[in-house]
Amino acid sequence: MIFHFSPKSQLLSLSSSSLTSLCLRPFLLSSPKFPFYPSLLLKPRFSLACCLSTGGSLRMDSPSPDPPFSLSVDSVADGLKNQSLTEQDNDNINNQNKNVKLSLEDLNWDHSFVRELPGDPRSDSIPRQVLHACYTKVFPSAEVENPKLVACSDSVADLLDLDPKEFEGPDFPLKFSGASPLVGAVPYAQCYGGHQFGTWAGQLGDGRAITLGEILNSKLERWELQLKGAGKTPYSRFADGLAVLRSSIREFLCSEAMHFLGIPTTRALCLVTTGKLVTRDMFYDGNPKEEPGAIVCRVAQSFLRFGSFQIHASRGEEDLGIVRALADYAIRHHFPHIENISKTESLSFSTGDDDQSVVDLTSNKYAAWIVEIAERTASLVAKWQGVGFTHGVLNTDNMNILGLTIDYGPFGFLDAFDPSYTPNTTDLPGRRYCFANQPDIGLWNIAQFASTLMAAHLISDKEANYAMERYGTKFMDEYQAIMRRKLGLQKYNKQLVNKLLNNLAVDKVDYTNFFRSLSNIKADPGIPEDELLVPLKAVLLDIGKERKEAWASWVQSYIQELVAGGISDEERKASMDSLNPKYVLRNYLCQTAIDAAEVGDFGEVRRLLKVMERPFDEQPGMEKYARLPPAWAYRPGVCMLSCSS
Repeated sequence: MIFHFSPKSQLLSLSSSSLTSLCLRPFLLSSPKFPFYPSLLLKPRFSLACCLSTGGSLRMDSPSPDPPFSLSVDSVADGLKNQSLTEQDNDNINNQNKNVKLSLEDLNWDHSFVRELPGDPRSDSIPRQVLHACYTKVFPSAEVENPKLVACSDSVADLLDLDPKEFEGPDFPLKFSGASPLVGAVPYAQCYGGHQFGTWAGQLGDGRAITLGEILNSKLERWELQLKGAGKTPYSRFADGLAVLRSSIREFLCSEAMHFLGIPTTRALCLVTTGKLVTRDMFYDGNPKEEPGAIVCRVAQSFLRFGSFQIHASRGEEDLGIVRALADYAIRHHFPHIENISKTESLSFSTGDDDQSVVDLTSNKYAAWIVEIAERTASLVAKWQGVGFTHGVLNTDNMNILGLTIDYGPFGFLDAFDPSYTPNTTDLPGRRYCFANQPDIGLWNIAQFASTLMAAHLISDKEANYAMERYGTKFMDEYQAIMRRKLGLQKYNKQLVNKLLNNLAVDKVDYTNFFRSLSNIKADPGIPEDELLVPLKAVLLDIGKERKEAWASWVQSYIQELVAGGISDEERKASMDSLNPKYVLRNYLCQTAIDAAEVGDFGEVRRLLKVMERPFDEQPGMEKYARLPPAWAYRPGVCMLSCSS
């Protein structure tokens, strides 16, 4: 697929042969460049490479030379943020202790997106190509009959300064199903495009999500509210614009669960049923059925995606100004520290041997911006890998510019450690979005975003390649730091980690429960060999003599590292348990809550939410939520899902 973006740059390259250039070959290749998963377990599947040629065409299949880079700072994004403290920052600090509780009618609405960016002159929901516009004003239109509140998040209400008592109001489900308008809202659907499974898909957009507007809280934080499943928009294509209870419960719960795991994510204020049935073909096998309809209110500081910029760059010179306008908008409202950076040598980096090969992030705010986006994305993916989360649909339209996890479809946690695991049935043929490939896919997506900014003449090829270099460096730094802390080590031991991950994969060990149990091992080199695995007996199930010996050997090496670290067992256990969760949102737990909710019992959804709000605590009496999946959980539609929702 070729896109005629016509940039002025010489070359944007992602190489499959250099760790330095960080176009890292996927784990599924025989020689992975992110070597923290055991490569012997998988066969080669595909190679990751792309290039932006001098003719202005974005190609998906052409490897090219590696750019030479060097770097001497830990985090460019942190450096940018330290450059200035704006008046807004001061206001935030001064307002931090305000305890404001507002009614829905008193929320402080703002509408910067529709005020500052070009919109569609039409406001109907007829599916069509929407040109030269970032959004279409459209009202929620889902049919509603006696909607009911399934669950709500007090934590998100607090972000908005919303009084939690509002959840109890009889008209609350009506307002958050779209049946009754919210005072102050200006609803719209966003226009964006994206690469889906590596192929440009053209215009996509909010096909069933309608943003109500932005709330400014007492800290002057900007939060967008969005109803997902609220009806048709011009971007619905051939779909109905609706959502079912099944997928909405998963989105609501995982949004909140990920937040409490410490992973950047969109949030969810509430979930309501519509009282209407929606027809869905869950497995795309020609057997549709009716399911309860639902709407989830998603909340994020921005729902801008990589694809929000890509769609306009793909439409030629006439729309390149929209890419710049969107970038200016994003920087002004969400990256204000970049708008205010000043000239400094500390943010100039050499990208080669000659004096001309320098990237100065203070001379081009767009270069500083994409570097920060690359770093935020790398940090996000590192956190996914650390907790064993697989997104399942890492298309460029599912990548948020703030580095948030967005669009919870067929996600999954690693119940059994398998680097090739994908929870998405659509992804099964090539496993493009499997767990082990996520770091490479994150980089590939950054490359597509960089090519968009190059096409709009906002950054140079050197600046684009530097951003990708920063992605790789940031990812490796963060991932190694996470694994070091998960293991309770004072320094990262690559050999120890690689051997551990190999063992986990060979024996398909539950990823979450293993790391939670690991803190029970004592730093005592005198433990008899036949007792080494006692602390891990609950997670090392059905392994033979040879595998027990392999694990015992690893535990001995691990104990040696612990002894060298000099940290007491009690202190280390407390630290490890604060990072290794006891509870994660396993797919079978979601399904149990879904089964109950579909017959009108919302209690399990609410209990599961409460458990996931404290994932690192023991929570006596809740141990069943940490159990391994039962046999029924491995049926289609539970452990693996399609995108049907």
